[in-house]
Amino acid sequence: MGIGRALCQRFAAEGARAVVVADLEYDKAQQVAAEIGGVAVKTDVSNEADIINLVKQATEQFGRIDLFCSNAGIIGKPGGAEVSNEDWQEIFGVNVMAHIYAARAVLPQMIERGEGYLLQTASAAGLLTQIGSAPYSVTKHAAVAFAEWLSITHADRGVKVSCLCPQGVRTRMLLGEDGTGENFLVAGSVSPEEVADCVIKGLAEERFLILPHPEVADYFQRKANDYDRWLRGMRRLQANVLDKR
Repeated sequence: MGIGRALCQRFAAEGARAVVVADLEYDKAQQVAAEIGGVAVKTDVSNEADIINLVKQATEQFGRIDLFCSNAGIIGKPGGAEVSNEDWQEIFGVNVMAHIYAARAVLPQMIERGEGYLLQTASAAGLLTQIGSAPYSVTKHAAVAFAEWLSITHADRGVKVSCLCPQGVRTRMLLGEDGTGENFLVAGSVSPEEVADCVIKGLAEERFLILPHPEVADYFQRKANDYDRWLRGMRRLQANVLDKR
């Protein structure tokens, strides 16, 4: 709950009327909710019924949902085409379908009243790529694409969309359970609290892309300007990463 916890704490500090903390690890959701005076709901985001229940509970208790943060994500298995169907489906369930389930559940009330905000956490990998993991790269690209589509399709109905695309963030996903991860992204990583700061600013400015690492915008521009050169550079980066393992 690295980024999620930081977001919940920051929203509460900013004066949110209510914060609903949703997580599969219910004890941790309860802990965060207790810290900020919020409400915890056990939620498996890859299960549509759980998302529907989350939206239902939040709406019944607080009247409406102003901002829905679809933040969950998993790294999944490394590799490419050889990764099993089951592992591909698992990461799609969390990294892609969870966004779709959330939009399906919460959009009707936002469209009906003509306002609402969706914050969807993807990754810099969704704009660039992920060295060593096709499933992560592909699902994060899909998450960005879905957020784009939502923004294009529903902006004229008052629904705003932001897509959070951090690079390395010092959470369990990057550092591992023991906090000693050796991922090459650690060197330029930021804290979850820095990500939350960036999110608050991005939401205030109603920016689609929220980039805690400003250099990602530069990399993204280089990719668009000369795709083949960018691919060559990524191959060199991959070779350097593999040499250090």
